[in-house]
Amino acid sequence: MSIQHLPATASGEEVAAALSEDGVVVVDNLISAAAMDSVADELRPWIDATAVGPDDFSGRRTRRTGGLVGRSQKCRELVMNPLVLGACGKFLSHATSYQLHLTQVIAIGPGEPAQPIHRDQWAFDFFTFPRGFEVQCNTLWAMTDFTEENGATRVIPGSNRFDDKLKFAEKDTEAAEMTKGSVLFYSGSIYHGGGANRSNATRAGINITYNLSWLRQEENQYLAVPLEIARTLPVELLRLMGYRRGAYALGYVDDLRDPIEIVRPDLGQTGLGDPEVHKRIKEQSAQFRHGITQS
Repeated sequence: MSIQHLPATASGEEVAAALSEDGVVVVDNLISAAAMDSVADELRPWIDATAVGPDDFSGRRTRRTGGLVGRSQKCRELVMNPLVLGACGKFLSHATSYQLHLTQVIAIGPGEPAQPIHRDQWAFDFFTFPRGFEVQCNTLWAMTDFTEENGATRVIPGSNRFDDKLKFAEKDTEAAEMTKGSVLFYSGSIYHGGGANRSNATRAGINITYNLSWLRQEENQYLAVPLEIARTLPVELLRLMGYRRGAYALGYVDDLRDPIEIVRPDLGQTGLGDPEVHKRIKEQSAQFRHGITQS
């Protein structure tokens, strides 16, 4: 099975449909190469200051630079890209809400061997989620062209339907080749890994991922983004970062305060959940009581 490519004019529904089917899809040239070069220029000082990884999985010739919301205005725009949010909203619509999971530049240097094939959702203590129940919607923006030679991410299309904790080798995978400015979408359940960089140049991508709001974020956004910067950010971005209740009663502050109040006191509301969640809880409670009555 080959990796499907969609044009930048694709809808969020089309991207989500491809993810549901294959677990992976590339959207070509979502932003221009020149626009991506501007992002790279903004991130260059942070990347240059990042040490290479401490182990084989993170990559001993790979730099992983995080904290992008706090460090880069242009990365905030990538986080909030309308197509990305449309795809995430549709793909993760089985939950009340989703949140920003992590932001990270992954710069694979020359000579780096292939990363072990894995599922990103194994970050949740290797818990085996039910097959078909997706907990992540991931993106990898190409800062450089991605080629098989320079370490393009390797994936197994359709492996989102495979059993958990399987082992695969690089030969079992396909290189997700794409041009600078394109985006690789992939689910947390897809088997994948960074490719071996057999070129003389660094392959760089911006990994921005989203997960269900009732799961812990891999990157702690509240600590990664200084409070003085958080106070300057748009409300929609703050809520996506986690300054909101997840599901009904998750994440409130002290006396049932809305977490947005920490950075925007004018927007806080005391209480649990929101009207739509209250409605769902009442409906489910009524169904439960009806089931007891019928039994």
